[in-house]
Amino acid sequence: MDQITVLLAEDHAMVREGTREMLERDSSLTVVGDAADGRAAVALAGSLRPDVVLLDIGLPVMNGIDAARQIRSLPDAPRVLILTAHDDPDYARAAIEAGASGYLLKTATIGKIIDAIHAVSNGQLVMDAAVAQWLFQKGGAAASRDGLSDRDIEILGLAARGIRNKEIASTLALSPRTVEAHFTAIFNKLGVTNRTEAVTKAMSRGWISMPRNLPVA
Repeated sequence: MDQITVLLAEDHAMVREGTREMLERDSSLTVVGDAADGRAAVALAGSLRPDVVLLDIGLPVMNGIDAARQIRSLPDAPRVLILTAHDDPDYARAAIEAGASGYLLKTATIGKIIDAIHAVSNGQLVMDAAVAQWLFQKGGAAASRDGLSDRDIEILGLAARGIRNKEIASTLALSPRTVEAHFTAIFNKLGVTNRTEAVTKAMSRGWISMPRNLPVA
């Protein structure tokens, strides 16, 4: 059986090195490279042409969702398997919409991760069971807002007031990366490319209101 080539993208060095070591113990896999940020992951995916990219969401320079989208747009694109600490179904939905074939949590055993790599390499979709259940539960309630969650609407409301990402993060007790990931998910759901378009679309549908005399950032 041919070995599956894997590119690993993880910004925490100890996690990256430990994951690589465990994957390389499996004779069916070959780790051809690793990256510490999303932009490097896209570049290496293009040059190394792995079968599967194992990708975190919270990457610096370019988040994992944007990286997944760019990787999947490459010629003979590799499959993308998200491995993340984010158990938010909104992230999972955004990742799948960006072209990822799987979404696993970092609490998964190495055996499950290896099985998932094999599955996505064969064209199957792999989803953490708990996240999948939440996705199905939320799907009906969110449909009338194009899949936007309550948190997405809250973030868009703050963006409509001209509040920047760092201030939104502080206001909602989130990390800036989490806010960035929410915006990526919002853009994917609404089919837009920036905050202004997202806010305008949400306002036009009556999901948020625009405070007077405050610009859209």
